Amino acid sequence: MNTLVKNRTFLSEAALADFALRLRGDLIREGDADYDEVRQLYNGMIDKRPFLIARCTNVTDVITAVNFGRENNLLIAVRGGGHNGAGLGSCDDGLLIDLSQMKNVQVDSEQRTVRVQPGSTQGDMDQATHKYGLAVPAGIVASTGVAGLTLGGGHGYLSRKHGLTIDNLLEADVVLADGSFVTANKTQHSDLFWALRGGGGNFGIVTSFVFQAHPAHTIYGGPIFWDIAHTRQIMQWYRDFLPQAPEELSTFIGLKTMPSAAPFPEELWGKKVCALISCYNGPTEDAKAAMQPIYDNLPTPLLDGSAEMPYPAMQALFDPLLPKGLQWYWKGDFVKELHDEVIDVHLEFAHKFPSPQSLMHLYPIDGAVQRVGSGETAWNHRDATWSMVICGIDSDPGQAEALATWAKAYWQAVHPYTLGGAYINFMMEEGQERIKATYGDNYERLVSVKNRYDPQNVFRVNQNIKPTV
Repeated sequence: MNTLVKNRTFLSEAALADFALRLRGDLIREGDADYDEVRQLYNGMIDKRPFLIARCTNVTDVITAVNFGRENNLLIAVRGGGHNGAGLGSCDDGLLIDLSQMKNVQVDSEQRTVRVQPGSTQGDMDQATHKYGLAVPAGIVASTGVAGLTLGGGHGYLSRKHGLTIDNLLEADVVLADGSFVTANKTQHSDLFWALRGGGGNFGIVTSFVFQAHPAHTIYGGPIFWDIAHTRQIMQWYRDFLPQAPEELSTFIGLKTMPSAAPFPEELWGKKVCALISCYNGPTEDAKAAMQPIYDNLPTPLLDGSAEMPYPAMQALFDPLLPKGLQWYWKGDFVKELHDEVIDVHLEFAHKFPSPQSLMHLYPIDGAVQRVGSGETAWNHRDATWSMVICGIDSDPGQAEALATWAKAYWQAVHPYTLGGAYINFMMEEGQERIKATYGDNYERLVSVKNRYDPQNVFRVNQNIKPTV
C-alpha cells in the first residue's frame, strides 16, 4: 500500500471534521449525496474518484485546503471552472481543491483591466466585460475555464491583434505549496510570474488574475462550410491568405462533419466539410472587405453563417455542440508550415472520422503572438503559425477506444510536419518528453522556478514540471 493511500485510510474522523469546520465552503466525501455529481469531469472518457473534495469559496479556503493536503501527504489536484481535457483537474484517492465556486469578475473600465477569480469561465468574463465594450483575448468556447486557459497560454479570436491570454496578464495572486500567499507580476516574484504564463498549474494555485482588456463589442464572423472535396484547394489558399490578412481578422480552418441539428439545413446533416471560421473585431464594412478574398478565390460554399453579432455570441457559438460529459481524446502540435503532403494526410483522416463530432482545427497564432520573444514567457513556440488540435469526440462511451485510436494515428501521421511541441491544453497525459518538447529552451528555467516554489512537487497532477531538488 503506498503512502498516499495509507494516509487517506488513517485520517481520523476528528481531523476530517476539523478540516470541514475550517472551510467556509463544503467538504464533500465519498458517500455524500452530491459526491458523484460534483466529481464529474468535462471529459466523460475520464472517471476519477477523489477521497475529498474541498469546494473553496475564498482565498482562506484555498490556503486551508493546501495546508491540509500537504500536511497529510494527500495527492492534490486542482480544478477551476472549465474543461481540462486530460482530466488533470481531479485525482483518485486524494484531495480535489475545487475552485469552481470562486467566480467573481470585476472590471475597471477606465483602466481597461479585469480581475477574474479562477472558477470563472470564459463566458463569465465575456459577459462582465461586454457591457463596457471590452474583451480579454481568450479561447473560442464560452464554457472554457479562464484559469486553465490562461496558465496554458490561451489563444483565440483576438490573438492575432492582441496576443495570447498570457500576453495580457498583468498580475496573479497565488497560494504556494507551503500555504503562503503572494502576488506575482513583473516587479514582484517576477520569476513566478514568468512561469505562470504558460507553465500550467505547476507552481501554485492562482486565486485571481488581472488582465488587460481591449475594445471589442460587435464583431462580424461565423463559419463558412464547403464540401470536404474542396479541402486541398481551401487549405492551400488559406496558408497564403493568412499572413497578409489584417490582424483584426482571425480565421481558423476546421475539418469536421455538419451537425445533424438545427439551425443547420437538414439536407446537409452528416456531410463531411471543410470550414473557415472567422471573427473580425471591427466595423462590419471593414470585415466584409477583409473577408472578400474568401469569396473571390474559393468555390461557392455549402453554407455561409457569417453575420454581425455580439462578441460573446461568437465566443459561445459552439457551446451547444459540446456539452459536458462527451467522450474526448485530444492530440495537439504547433505547426509552422502547411505543406502539400500534410494537407493530403489531413484529408485522408478526415475521411476516417470515427464519429460526427470528431474534428481537426488549425488556430492561427501569428501576428502579435510572434512579436513576443520566446523567452519572455514560459510559452515557448512563438515561431509557430498555427496551433493544431485533433479531437476524437462522441457521446457514446463505447466509442472511447475508436476515438483514441483514430486521434493517435492521425497525430502520428502529421507529427513529422510539426514543430514537435504542443499547446498543453490540447494534450492528454503523454509523458515527460512531450512536455520538454513543448517548453523547449524554457524547460530548464521552469525547473528552476519549480525548485524554488514547489520543491516537493505538491502540485503534480498536471503536465508536470518535475523539480530536481
